[in-house]
Amino acid sequence: MATLRVCYGGTFDPVHLGHLAVARQVRDALAAPVALLPAADPPHKDATHADAEARARMLELAVAGERGLSVDRRELRRPGPSYTVDTLRSMRAEFGARAPLVWIVGGDSLLQLDRWHRWRELFAHAHILAVARPGSPLDAATVAARAPQVAAEAAPRRRDPARLGDDPAGGFAVLELAGLRPESSTELRRRIAAGEPWQDWVPPAVAEYIRRHGLYAHRGAASAPV
Repeated sequence: MATLRVCYGGTFDPVHLGHLAVARQVRDALAAPVALLPAADPPHKDATHADAEARARMLELAVAGERGLSVDRRELRRPGPSYTVDTLRSMRAEFGARAPLVWIVGGDSLLQLDRWHRWRELFAHAHILAVARPGSPLDAATVAARAPQVAAEAAPRRRDPARLGDDPAGGFAVLELAGLRPESSTELRRRIAAGEPWQDWVPPAVAEYIRRHGLYAHRGAASAPV
C-alpha cells in the first residue's frame, strides 16, 4: 500500500493549541504524518493579519519536535490566489497518481465547500476528511440540511476514515474529535490586541515570537518584518 499523506491547510493566523490538537488526533487516528500548509492569500477569506512568512515561521516553531507533524510552504512559493485545488494538483504531480492524499477540513469549511474554487475537482486529487468538534455534528442529515450540494457530492463517497488509504483519492470521511481545546485565531488576536491573557493558548516558542515581533498588538495592523 502506498504511503498515506495527510494535509491540513489554513491561514494559521496565528497557529494555536487547538490547531495542534486537530493535527495530532488526525495523525493518531490515521497512523499517518500530517503536513500543515499555511495559505498565502486565501481568496474565500478576509485578508490575513500577519504576513505569510510570519505565519509559516510560527507554524514551524509550533511543530518543532512534534512526531509526524511538519510544515509545507508550497502555497507561499506559488504566485496568485491560494486555491486548494491547485495545491492538490501540485501534490498529485509530485507524489504520483497512486499516492493516497487526504485534505482535512473543519466543520464550518465543509458546510461552505461549495463556495471553494472548482470544489468538486478536489475529489479528483484527494480524499476529504471533515473533522467534527464535540457539539458540532457532521452527520449526513446535518450536512444535507445546511449544505445540500456538498451533501449530494459527499454522500456516495462516504467511507470509514481508516479506509482512506485504500485508494488515491475520491473518498469522504468524518472524524469525530474528542476533548478539543476552545481556542480560535479570531479570539486569540482579540485577546492580544486587548492586552488580555493569551499566552497559554499557543506553544511557548510561538508566544515569544508574537511578543518579539509585536504581532496582533493593534487591530488590523500588519506584522513586523521577520
